[in-house]
Amino acid sequence: MRIGPYTLANHVFVAPMAGVTDRPFRQLCRRLGAGHAVSEMVTSRRELWNSLKTSRRANHEGEPGPVAVQIAGTEAAEMADAAAYNIDRGAQIIDINMGCPAKKVCNKWAGSALMQDEPLALAIASAVVAACEPRGVPVTLKMRTGWDAEHRNAVRLARAFEDAGVQLLTVHGRTREQGYKGFAEYDTIAAVKDAVRIPVVANGDIDSPAKAREVLAHTGADAVMIGRAAQGRPWIFREVVHELATGEPLAPPLVAEVKRLLQDHLQDHYALYGEFTGVRSARKHIGWYVRGLPGGEAFRSDMNAIEEADAQWRAVGAFFDGLEARQDRLPAAAVQPDEHTTEQEA
Repeated sequence: MRIGPYTLANHVFVAPMAGVTDRPFRQLCRRLGAGHAVSEMVTSRRELWNSLKTSRRANHEGEPGPVAVQIAGTEAAEMADAAAYNIDRGAQIIDINMGCPAKKVCNKWAGSALMQDEPLALAIASAVVAACEPRGVPVTLKMRTGWDAEHRNAVRLARAFEDAGVQLLTVHGRTREQGYKGFAEYDTIAAVKDAVRIPVVANGDIDSPAKAREVLAHTGADAVMIGRAAQGRPWIFREVVHELATGEPLAPPLVAEVKRLLQDHLQDHYALYGEFTGVRSARKHIGWYVRGLPGGEAFRSDMNAIEEADAQWRAVGAFFDGLEARQDRLPAAAVQPDEHTTEQEA
């Protein structure tokens, strides 16, 4: 499938997740089969662009294209400026965040809160397209099914966004009110797909090849987007791509491969964040990798006390060496995301 001038490798995407899908994690997911990756959200507030957090999020050194950056904000002019700012820093696709349910975002009327103000949502989409179109940069948008169960307005907004020039829509099958509780519903995504001509991506509760196949069949969507299920399990993308293409499941990864993937990921992580911040922010990734594995909970507790990068890296290697002595491969789908991470997907 295509987004503007870009042909994507496949139709299995990694979701933007605040605090998770930084450049090292995006590159890892792409290497393991994700056909498209969108960055963590970058604020539209100009006074924050020089902050360390934003400068890291706007750093795309060595990242394979197309580089897609998600922007979040509440004012049309600011969002247009944010699009231009990120294009100047290497963005080749701009994604508008109207899907994040986090209170710290929605309380400022950004993210999925914008779906409650349809004229403002459309003004933002139009302004961003106007800023991007002359530079040949396509605009995509991620949203939810609506504000709450009584106000599912995704279909109406999808038509308006298409008319404004948005070239791809991702729909998470929950309302803002749901957050990540309950189950995603896919009927609204199917209705959006029927209502527009541009590609539609289905998102929400996709955690296996079987679920991906089911959601694609139910919605008629052009692609699926996987978020929380990729935390600690980035090889899920190649599993889904392989099984959708062949009908046959892939064997779980070798323990030795997972050790190498995680240690390589850690080195990239330290390089981006530095030792002090890198060691601490890497703990969640390590915890996701080992959750559900023999000895994983005890290791997770011990690892959280380590404060040096080299010691953390070596401890991870020793854990997986010990696991490999007992078994060649990981158990199937052993790793599941923590409950406390569920507000992160944007």
